Amino acid sequence: MDSAAPEPIDRPHALTADDVAQRLRTDAGGLSSAEAAARLEALGPNLLPEARRRPAIVRFLVHFNDTLIYILLGAAAIKGIMGDWLEFWVIMAVAVINAVIGFVQEGRAEKALAGIRGMLSADASARRDGGWHAVPAADLVPGDVVRLAPGDKVPADLRLVGAAQLRIDESALTGESVPSSKSVDPVPDDAGVGDRSSMAFSGTIVAAGTGRGIVTGTGARTEIGTIQTLVGESGSLETPLTRQLDDFGKRLTLVILGMAVLMLAIGRFVHRMPFADLISATIGFAVAAIPEGLPALVTITLAIGVQQMARRSAITRKLTAVETLGSVTTVCSDKTGTLTKNEMTVRRIVTPLAEYTVSGLGYRPEGEIAPAGGGDLTAMLAVANLCNDAHIRETDAGWTLVGEPTEGALKVVAMKGGITGAGTTRLDVVPFDSANKLMATLHEAGDGSRAILVKGAPDRLLERSLTQRGAAGSEPLDIVRWEGVIAELSGEGLRVLAAARLPVRRDRGSVELSDLVDLEFLGVWGILDPPRPEAVAAIADCHAAGIRVKMITGDHAGTAVAISTEMGLIPDSGAPVLTGAELEAMSQEQLKAVVRDVDVYARTSPEHKIRIVRALQAHGEVVAMTGDGVNDAPALTRADVGVAMGIKGTEATKEAAEIVLADDNFATIRSAIREGRRIYDNLRKSVVFLLPTNGAQSLVILVAIVFGLAMPLTPVQVLWVNMITAVTLSLALAYEPAERGIMTRPPRTPGGSIVSLRELGFVLLVSLLIAAATLFVFYTVMGGTGDLAYARTAAVAMLALGQLAYLFNCRLLSRSSLTVDVLRGNRVVWWSALALVVLQLVYTYAPFMHELFDSRPLGPPAWLLAVALSAGIFLAVEVLKALRPSQRRDSKQTHRFDAPDRIDAPLS
Repeated sequence: MDSAAPEPIDRPHALTADDVAQRLRTDAGGLSSAEAAARLEALGPNLLPEARRRPAIVRFLVHFNDTLIYILLGAAAIKGIMGDWLEFWVIMAVAVINAVIGFVQEGRAEKALAGIRGMLSADASARRDGGWHAVPAADLVPGDVVRLAPGDKVPADLRLVGAAQLRIDESALTGESVPSSKSVDPVPDDAGVGDRSSMAFSGTIVAAGTGRGIVTGTGARTEIGTIQTLVGESGSLETPLTRQLDDFGKRLTLVILGMAVLMLAIGRFVHRMPFADLISATIGFAVAAIPEGLPALVTITLAIGVQQMARRSAITRKLTAVETLGSVTTVCSDKTGTLTKNEMTVRRIVTPLAEYTVSGLGYRPEGEIAPAGGGDLTAMLAVANLCNDAHIRETDAGWTLVGEPTEGALKVVAMKGGITGAGTTRLDVVPFDSANKLMATLHEAGDGSRAILVKGAPDRLLERSLTQRGAAGSEPLDIVRWEGVIAELSGEGLRVLAAARLPVRRDRGSVELSDLVDLEFLGVWGILDPPRPEAVAAIADCHAAGIRVKMITGDHAGTAVAISTEMGLIPDSGAPVLTGAELEAMSQEQLKAVVRDVDVYARTSPEHKIRIVRALQAHGEVVAMTGDGVNDAPALTRADVGVAMGIKGTEATKEAAEIVLADDNFATIRSAIREGRRIYDNLRKSVVFLLPTNGAQSLVILVAIVFGLAMPLTPVQVLWVNMITAVTLSLALAYEPAERGIMTRPPRTPGGSIVSLRELGFVLLVSLLIAAATLFVFYTVMGGTGDLAYARTAAVAMLALGQLAYLFNCRLLSRSSLTVDVLRGNRVVWWSALALVVLQLVYTYAPFMHELFDSRPLGPPAWLLAVALSAGIFLAVEVLKALRPSQRRDSKQTHRFDAPDRIDAPLS
């Protein structure tokens, strides 16, 4: 490092301002331009570095590095060898489209970094050469002295050396909904980011007051730079579906290769088949066995799910995230703006005469104060309205706040009580000061009387008060009672503010802090960022579905516990809570040991959130992380599925997430999880349906070769059956509604194969049934007519109709399809069935198809035989389903969400 650049300071928040200035070789006059230029040369600009990106061609080609895509390319190569160029280009197009989709969605982390870079200030007011100058924020260096004013975006990490009523909105960094009061006093060395009152952090917003600070960190050496590093290093994981498809593809590849080698050996050494004929037959077997439509089926099924989720306000940025939601076992949620409205609301009002409850949520001035109050309540509401600098405005987007959240809550409760402040005039003000923790205003009423109105921290107002407002006027202040009231409200997680007043002479024109003595205490407000009502129901539904919900917030432990208890997230206030300081003292192994038992984490930092997510994943949990602030971005990237808020979420958070909620509603996560389960169910149904097509065809060819019989199918006829089932029937199951009780069963176990060993056995049995029926039809018709082409046409008809019958078995895999439910709920099935029948009739009777596929017109006996055997296949599969253990277990389940107006009703 250049000698002109001072060494970085570790934990400047714990040092005095003079110590920081001395270590950074600066003073109140700031740096000289020459010194600043030398430091800029040594340390680099105040910019977040961009990560090196792989070349575009590499990022594109990596999407072909998948076992199923290898199978797809293998099928294309085989068809190219066979000269079937139309099918070759169709399959290649599917592979390329799949890669393009992945390529377009590549780089979430890089975009998240760009979003964080956009949060940095464009310029700053810095003291250089003894005067204040506008300096590009990128040119700031450690040791620069910067001043802050209301509305400024802090341009770098600053150790404050001056603060006048300075409050900074750090919600994007810490998750706290209330601006942090700042001072110049050092704080403990182990203080968390949200408790470092002596610091101003890059990218945060000055809400009120003014300040000056010495730059201690720039670029990657700021808190926001640390978050960027965490985003880059957190790494995104493979989804459960990705792992399952990869595992399934590898197993399938091994099975196909093994069967092909066995068939070659039998044909060559047992039946002495000519090598050319054997190679042709083996290629036909491979074409029959490879489910070349599977990658496209998966992609299209997930794409359909994305469209259906978008109708429910969940926008999906990555296809496989849809399915991952369905396997979620734990949801880690931020509190502010996700579980709560991020709109402070007065819940309780306590006066010397009565206690009042306030209804209504957020900044919409709708609700009631009960019971009806008298002069005591009016006096409280007058202070709430007049001793206040906030404004509530109605816009096209709803009611919005201009000002601080706490003052907004007071303004709204005054509006609910009908207090407008008309006819009064503000004459003077003592602004809120973090040292005194109060605000006072002098007002003149319409009759000329004047009074000082005060609001602030209860302890500060109690020590300045002499009396309280009683039924017949002023009465002695009951401090013991008020201390009990304040403790009770604080224990409920409410932020407590107090109100007082002091009548003054009519000629009084100003107010000073020293005037605020012998006040008349009016009462206290209990204020809370209220839970979203729909989020309470959503948490209960998640618990019923076997999903744990954990709150990870930067807020204080008492507030977090109170909100969690009210929302039903924890049973009572005695549930374990882990704070950031406690978590910091733990090793990762110690955290792993307790992480499942703790549902509330308070005063956390971005690093803590990633550690929590990693500890849960170490137990095999599939973790969804929700959030809206930039502090959530690293954990969203690390989680199995990141969920960002679309309205209040930062751009960095949205880019790091897989799912964006358009309505910022936790309840939408519940809907999305349910959709994910439905989509996975339908994907599994589609795979279980598709595999017997390939299985039956390959078995038919295998049996013919092993026993040295006439081939019942030609390779081109195999392609025909694959094509019509893939085009018509396979996608029909993607539109299936959710089965009953989908949100009362526990999450599925992640990992393994998308088709379990039990289901694979089921698929093999169905393949044997359809293959046996096909062989029976072929050899029966062949024996009766002696016409090979006619018999092969009948065999193709049997395969197609057998698959159609099996489609109705697959509609309800967990219970019997011998129910009227199988006839309704999914109209796409019937259109698909009609399309298959029409295509099969064209194949059988159109002359040009006779030329292409060597087919023949079938007579009624052949059709009747195929239809009868298809009905037999349907009934036989139902018997197999009834014998499966899962069928008997599922039939005994009780279902909670069967009503059509509930969340799991079929999509229209």
